[in-house]
Amino acid sequence: MSVLIVGSVALDYLETPFGKMERALGGSATFCSIAASYLTEDVRCVGIVGADFPEEHITYLTSRNIDLLGLIRMAEGKTFSWGGRYHEDMNTRDTLYTDLGVFEHFHPVIPEEWKKSEYVLLGNIHPALQMEVLEQIEDPRLVVCDTMNLWIDISRKELREVLKKVDVLILNDEEARMLTNERNLIVAGKKMIRMGPKVVVIKKGEHGAMLISKDNYFSTPAYPLEAIKDPTGAGDTFAGGFIGWLARSNDVSVANMRKAVVYGSVLASFCVEEFSIDGIRTLNTDALTERFTTFRAMCGF
Repeated sequence: MSVLIVGSVALDYLETPFGKMERALGGSATFCSIAASYLTEDVRCVGIVGADFPEEHITYLTSRNIDLLGLIRMAEGKTFSWGGRYHEDMNTRDTLYTDLGVFEHFHPVIPEEWKKSEYVLLGNIHPALQMEVLEQIEDPRLVVCDTMNLWIDISRKELREVLKKVDVLILNDEEARMLTNERNLIVAGKKMIRMGPKVVVIKKGEHGAMLISKDNYFSTPAYPLEAIKDPTGAGDTFAGGFIGWLARSNDVSVANMRKAVVYGSVLASFCVEEFSIDGIRTLNTDALTERFTTFRAMCGF
């Protein structure tokens, strides 16, 4: 089944206690698309890059069978770039700069042949842009929406309108509390379901993830890692793995979404082990299966 992913494509500066990396390939659409490509074959990426975007990144994304028909490549201007420095605990970070570049004037245009995509992932971009995507899509089977604290803070009304039109909302625990003004995540999850989504997935970083629907609750731990080098893109990788499994299995039941949460967690665990996309650049089926099996054993008793 086809997966349409809309978001940012970036060249980032990353600094953690383990080192730093300049002009690192990043962006929500990038991480989501790569993760989804390990689980399903028809991944479609919509975004925008500037004249400075390296051809080697295009070559790599294409090698993952990611369709870039919807990626606008500007002849002038710079690619969106974000710079961040992580603290020792890796849970907090400082934003050093944000350079929107060509992304400042980005309006997603869905190619005509993609408007009937079955699975849609609205990456972490402004809610107004997410709504523009929804207005172009024709009867998708499932729409998954990601968001962040910035949009909750400055565009809450627009985000609430988007939530009325999506099936699954993915966000982290801090964002869930911020959106609902509730400290308890179970209460927050049920409150978000009343906003429109049928299912809410709350990421809790090193404490795993939880899935909440009207009548179901599921929780999984995080994969036990001995070292985390770079958390950037972990949430986007999770979302890509989540929708990738649903598209592969073509099963949108809540029961199957539990499995999708685990696949998202598996891919995110690989992502944080290296800088940028290096942790998920060259995975294989055996590595994914082994880590998935470990998750299954961790969750059983």
